[in-house]
Amino acid sequence: MQYRSPWMTEELETFRDQFRRFLAKDLAPHADKWRAQKMVDRSAWLKLGEMGALLPSIPEAYGGLGATFAYDAAVFEDMEAIVPDALSGVTVSSGIVAHYILHYGSEQQKQRWLPGMARGELIGAIAMTEPGTGSDLQSIRTTAKLDGDNYVINGQKTFITNGQTADLIVVVARTGGTGGKGLSLIVLETKDNPGFKRGRNLDKIGLHASDTSELFFENAVAPRENLLGGEEGKGFAQLMQQLPQERLIIAVGAVAAMERAVRLTAEYTKERKAFGQPIIEFQNTAFTLAERKTEAMIARVFVDFCIERLIAGDLDAVTASMAKWWCTQKQVETVDECLQLYGGYGYMQEYPISRMFIDSRIQKIYGGTNEVMKLLIARSL
Repeated sequence: MQYRSPWMTEELETFRDQFRRFLAKDLAPHADKWRAQKMVDRSAWLKLGEMGALLPSIPEAYGGLGATFAYDAAVFEDMEAIVPDALSGVTVSSGIVAHYILHYGSEQQKQRWLPGMARGELIGAIAMTEPGTGSDLQSIRTTAKLDGDNYVINGQKTFITNGQTADLIVVVARTGGTGGKGLSLIVLETKDNPGFKRGRNLDKIGLHASDTSELFFENAVAPRENLLGGEEGKGFAQLMQQLPQERLIIAVGAVAAMERAVRLTAEYTKERKAFGQPIIEFQNTAFTLAERKTEAMIARVFVDFCIERLIAGDLDAVTASMAKWWCTQKQVETVDECLQLYGGYGYMQEYPISRMFIDSRIQKIYGGTNEVMKLLIARSL
């Protein structure tokens, strides 16, 4: 019996059928170009916007589809399966930044930014990580000080997805004292902002189509009304409230990658012959794929449970951390073992499994390292 996610509906299936055809026809042919230039073309964002794929769970009043997170999950799964090169930028802008604005923005802020993001005209980024600060957000040093009606922002961020293309950057900055209580989230608009500078597009070992940058703030200006939440010092709490969704998004991509790796490898091993027979007929090959298919199904069921919990509004940080660390760990293990079954061909970049192997590694690091995930889980014991 074929498994069907419990959050799937007929309406969503219809959307996915059209979306998958669009991805294969309109976006996938450009993936090689995007990897070479280390950036997804803005035209792709506009096409995704036309499909209604960018902010599906944002209310219609702000340009979205007014759907649930199930639509986000479907979009991210299908992009991972068909054109993974464009996925990471979309998950940040659509799955993370837009929801900070939705949950903490004023009515004026939501009307001002979300419709443009839904159309693909505005690309969002979130600037947390600094050269000396990763998972320890309470040590952030970037400052935002009020000067009349403006915040003046000074500091440096690094490893920022969409850093080269972002029009809106949610900057995690220190507006007050020490620790988490002094942090605030301020939306910086990059256009005509001379104090804001983009550094180089970082040369990563994987995710080559995803622009990732250093960002520099040297008296960069953001109007006072760009503060999210209407009150300083709420930033750390806002981050903690949204991190479960971010971590679930990473797990959703991990499951889709595991399923794709098993599918591609099964197809390959049925065609590739050694010693006069398809290599899938060797017990080692068959058992390896059987194990990995089983773990992919376990991951799928657990992530589906988490998606249902998020839709219901009660996905807790510990469960989201479990999903993030376990699914990404299994993703890395799965693509590694699948690559092994390709032999030398698996090491050639013309085969998708090689890129999946390289791209999977970051999954255990961003969104909070897997070590931090285990620490959060351990605290619940």
